[in-house]
Amino acid sequence: MILLGVNIDHGATLRQARYRDAAGAPGGAVEPDPVLLAERAERAGADGITVHLREDRRHIQDRDVWRLRETMSTKLNLEMACTQAMIVLALKLRPQAVCVVPENRTEVTTEGGLDVAGGAEKIRACVAAMKAAGIEASLFIDPDERQIELSARVGAPVVELHTGAYANAYGTQRRGAEFQRLRLGAVQAHQLGLKVNAGHGINYVNIAEVRTIPHLNELNIGHSILCRALFTGIEEAVREMKARMNS
Repeated sequence: MILLGVNIDHGATLRQARYRDAAGAPGGAVEPDPVLLAERAERAGADGITVHLREDRRHIQDRDVWRLRETMSTKLNLEMACTQAMIVLALKLRPQAVCVVPENRTEVTTEGGLDVAGGAEKIRACVAAMKAAGIEASLFIDPDERQIELSARVGAPVVELHTGAYANAYGTQRRGAEFQRLRLGAVQAHQLGLKVNAGHGINYVNIAEVRTIPHLNELNIGHSILCRALFTGIEEAVREMKARMNS
């Protein structure tokens, strides 16, 4: 059974588009409420909720992650940059899991995997701090042999393979090559003793192939599920994705 983590960032994006300057507790006219979205996703079978607390707070806000931590019944997975400020926040929040991701303020969404080689010591320290606090740390990386090997060396127990290049190539001749990179990356990570997750650009069509990547533990999916939810509601969107993941 492949687990499903539902990323609710863009529910908060919709809220911030209208209520960016709204202060105080959520509710009333301030909608949609990401915490209510998470609750309904859990009710439909989501195995966890993923949120990216960006440094510029463009969608998910601090109050959102604290409310989620207090109210969720499944796993909270906090995506975060490898900065001292985010490490301190994560250690106070104590989510069940964190995923260390690259962050660029000019990007619309995360555009690539973490460069473990370029920040090995900082990442090693972050992973160690999470481990000491009982928080499972994963590294969001491209399916690259060197990045996977270094992820194991810095002590990460989990990698999340970036499926964005594959998703972008789905309708092109590069699709086969990109899928092979993911397949080989998953095998390598598994052989190194790493738990294998994946995410980015996964949708209701390409899931049929993505789910055949070996050794998959969890998929983190947001944009496609929230788009489907506009037509079917979040609960049906989650149920359908889980069915397609584990048919």
